[in-house]
Amino acid sequence: MDHLDVKILLKTTLAHKASDLHLVVGSEPQIRIDGHLVKLDLPPVTQKSAEDICYSILTEEQKRVFEEEKELDFAVTIPEFGRFRVNYYVSLGNISAAFRVIPTKIPSLDDLSSPPIYRELIKREKGLILVTGPTGSGKTTTVASMLHEINHTIAKHILCIEDPVEFVHQNAQSLFSYRTVGEDTKSFANALKASLREDPDVIYVGEMRDPETISAAINAAETGHLVFGTLHTNSAPQTINRIVSVFDGEKQAQIRSQLSVTLEGVISQVLIPKIGGGRVCVPEILIGSPAVGNLIRENKIHQIHSQMMIGQGNTGMQTQTQVIERLYKERLITKEDAFRYCFRPEELKIKIL
Repeated sequence: MDHLDVKILLKTTLAHKASDLHLVVGSEPQIRIDGHLVKLDLPPVTQKSAEDICYSILTEEQKRVFEEEKELDFAVTIPEFGRFRVNYYVSLGNISAAFRVIPTKIPSLDDLSSPPIYRELIKREKGLILVTGPTGSGKTTTVASMLHEINHTIAKHILCIEDPVEFVHQNAQSLFSYRTVGEDTKSFANALKASLREDPDVIYVGEMRDPETISAAINAAETGHLVFGTLHTNSAPQTINRIVSVFDGEKQAQIRSQLSVTLEGVISQVLIPKIGGGRVCVPEILIGSPAVGNLIRENKIHQIHSQMMIGQGNTGMQTQTQVIERLYKERLITKEDAFRYCFRPEELKIKIL
């Protein structure tokens, strides 16, 4: 193992069309294929090999930060191989690493077989579009494909604030600016506040976690910008609850009021293994209609799921249960996986049992 370097390991990861590479001392290198971990036919990682492999792609400043903080997030482009999002962490005193493959070709909406409503959402002049889901559900890829579509159809200034920057777009009709949190700016909130003086048309916020960032993103959406953001939530209504609950009691009514006006759409997605290999994206889609806006403002979030099922042909809305039911009936996914990934199993049980 000690003779292997990071390029050989990443080349192997790419050759297997894997999404991730994991290095943990004492275990063989492992890669994730279609959501499942697979051990490579290599000796276990040693303390020395882990340090040699991991430190080989760090700058001196990154080494300093990692040794002080005991963890490090960054993205790296390795010529001939592509771009990777990387996390280093310490496990039982040893350096460990997770490499996520960032596709070199940014997929189009057609490549992802995205619902037609996505093309309507990206034409909005202002407002908030949220893409949510668990880790590894393709949120960043979905946003990248929507920005790719804007880039190739409209002349806009697109500002991406990420930690770290993942997809790097080639300017077509649009102009991209990137700000890496920790390197180009101190925080998401700082970058968002400064962004209003940088004349963007579209702003992508890599992660909306804290009140300051969420508030700044909503304010940007209110003041004439189209804002994309990601969160780790499982459904569209849960996303609204998560955003509101981040704030203290007296501020929640104000946030609901702002959301009721600014929210253009929520896409909550999960990737489910396909029969025969690969994975299929299952998006729940909420569109910020006047009726949905009223429910948000009046704190009737629990009624949003029912509202999503009304007039779907006109609104483009769909629930996760509906998509999973269709995929199961088309024999694209197994019944076991349908229930494993569905967050409303009781509702699904009525449909397919």
